[in-house]
Amino acid sequence: MRVTIEINGRTVSGEIEDRTLLVHFVREQAGLTATNVGCDTTSCGACTVLLDGESVKSCTVLAAQAEGQRVTTLEGLAGNDGGEHPLRRAFRAQHGLQCGFCTPGMIMAAASLLERDPAPSRERVREGLEGNLCRCTGYHNIVNAVIDASGQEVQQ
Repeated sequence: MRVTIEINGRTVSGEIEDRTLLVHFVREQAGLTATNVGCDTTSCGACTVLLDGESVKSCTVLAAQAEGQRVTTLEGLAGNDGGEHPLRRAFRAQHGLQCGFCTPGMIMAAASLLERDPAPSRERVREGLEGNLCRCTGYHNIVNAVIDASGQEVQQ
């Protein structure tokens, strides 16, 4: 079957099998490798992207289900001025990443959270990211990064 999806503002089309997952379409057809294949069971969140602005785990969505929709990956996440997105800057500044494997999914889930709640509490950030696992950082610096990106003061 042929699928056409807008990914990061670019139209991407390709012939796929019916069972092709969105994560594989993004990586293999669009060549965007920040979206990681982690657990394949929806547990880790490393594959999180925005689908029409909503955070989804792309290992749970068939590429065919995304036909005609907009997908945003970490590579397409930019700030309002077209420059670096505040979350990308904040994750670096607050040391919210170590190995980096979970980071793209964390940032995409955080972007969706901040869209819904521009000034979340620390508790709300933790709730908003609970579907994304990190085995390196212990979450403290990730929460700090999201708070920082929201423009709130980070309490160390």
